[in-house]
Amino acid sequence: MTARTPYWITRPERPADTAAVRRINLAAFETPAEADLVDAVRQDPAWLPEFSYVAETPDGEPIAYALLTRCLIGEPETPALALAPCAALPEYQGQGAGSAVIRAVLPAARAAGERTVIVLGHPTYYPRFGFTPCSRFGITPPAGQDWPDLAFLALSLDGGPLPRGEVHYAKAFGV
Repeated sequence: MTARTPYWITRPERPADTAAVRRINLAAFETPAEADLVDAVRQDPAWLPEFSYVAETPDGEPIAYALLTRCLIGEPETPALALAPCAALPEYQGQGAGSAVIRAVLPAARAAGERTVIVLGHPTYYPRFGFTPCSRFGITPPAGQDWPDLAFLALSLDGGPLPRGEVHYAKAFGV
């Protein structure tokens, strides 16, 4: 599904985008951890290529990225998605490219029948997409993780109730 926003074209990642996705993540973050995470998740059963999205300039240059991977919540484990990473090249930050790619991947997940997305991120950024603190739903971080309540967020894609319990990320996340 390709979508147009007022400024950016968003679409699922293509095989030819792998190097550009790595470049975006290397440029957007202080360490290579997020770029390495994407590379590791590509080899993990949690990898869902249909939820790896880019935003591009009108000339086709990928400049922002968002990834949804499989995670599990609670016991018994309920399938959910984790949004991470989300990044934009520094020269495009603050121009809506990151928002555009998130606004494209979330409806793609909804259309595929997914119900829940979680994210560990900026507490003032993600609420604009409908995310609210996980604690309100009884969703807890992985054992041993002490994450700020306002930064660990969840979203119901279908408006229904969210699963309760501990989040279990893919091995590639290292938590």
